[in-house]
Amino acid sequence: MSAVFSPYRKIFAAPGAASFTAAGFFGRMTLSMMGVGVITLVSQVTGRYGLAGALAATFALAAAVIGPQTSRLVDRHGQAKVLRLVTPVAVVAAAGLLLCLRQDAPEWALFGCAAGIGCAPNVGSMVKARWAEVHRGSPRELHTAYAWEAVVDEVCYIVGPIVSIGLSTAWFPQAGVVLAGGCLTVGVLWLTAQRATEPAPHPRTADGTGLALRSRGLQVLVATYVAIGVIFGSVDVVTVAFAEERGHKGAASLVLAAYAVGSCVAGIVLGLVHLKGTPYGNWLAGVCAMAVTVLPLLWAPGLWTLAALLFVAGLCIAPTMITAMPLLERHVPPGQFTEGMSWTGTGLAIGLAVGSSVSGWAVDASGADAGYAVPCVAGAAAVAVALAGGRRLRG
Repeated sequence: MSAVFSPYRKIFAAPGAASFTAAGFFGRMTLSMMGVGVITLVSQVTGRYGLAGALAATFALAAAVIGPQTSRLVDRHGQAKVLRLVTPVAVVAAAGLLLCLRQDAPEWALFGCAAGIGCAPNVGSMVKARWAEVHRGSPRELHTAYAWEAVVDEVCYIVGPIVSIGLSTAWFPQAGVVLAGGCLTVGVLWLTAQRATEPAPHPRTADGTGLALRSRGLQVLVATYVAIGVIFGSVDVVTVAFAEERGHKGAASLVLAAYAVGSCVAGIVLGLVHLKGTPYGNWLAGVCAMAVTVLPLLWAPGLWTLAALLFVAGLCIAPTMITAMPLLERHVPPGQFTEGMSWTGTGLAIGLAVGSSVSGWAVDASGADAGYAVPCVAGAAAVAVALAGGRRLRG
């Protein structure tokens, strides 16, 4: 058994690796906890779910817009210098939101604070950039490291909302937001204190290559990630509606957990094997598998069958994300790697917002069963974009 997991032991043998990925775990918990924490807080304090959802969407969209700009500064000036400046802005904005709700401030102040929370850095991108620095020139170790990070991402998105909602409902309404801010502070301070593994800044990038998004290969990846984000956002919304229609709304979280667990399992296994084939071919296979495995959701007869189908669909998530990394490395200069990863995150965030809204409209119009047509259409769009951009990505 120890020999089986030797690839993971090998990547953690690098000095500082275990420490910076542990710091990254705390830091990235913020993104998974803050949105649902804001929804739980505002809905409990004001009783207005519409306002709660609008504030959470404002935070998500602000993070999608600000994230690449923060990462661009990180590539130029280094993680420690930039993260220690932007993190207090997000934490102060979160505190401002709590204060505004307590003082019954006008709604524009709430939205301003929600947008300010979007300054929270994408710590996951910072950790992946450190793995790329530590294992540069070692494709096999880097593949395993990216697989590990995909698993950590899924764990965060499973644990974060559960903890945030649980504390906010069982303890006090502000608990989820407070804990999210605390995790961000601890994670960033811990991460930026580790200077030995920090990627070297590339200040000349500002005068040389410009925005990473000018890369035609990155444009294809981001466009595909938008479609993949629509899959994620619509599956979440439609699954909740599916469970509610069958009188078991509380089981929705367990059913969705099967989706994330499938991704975790696939990520762990993929980190243990060496993929053959070209980077583009491996990634395209993952995108196609994601599109195919959401089709059976249209005919799920009940919750347990749906959970099994989502587990199978989840098996395709981590492999697709992992195999995208070699393409990202190929099409983005090393001095813009963090920014490139943030752009893919922005694509996902945009897709999540679109998928959530479109699938909500579809459920209202035709019911939950028909709502699963949204991720099916999004999967087909992802395949179409990936195929159309094949020449760019292979170049």
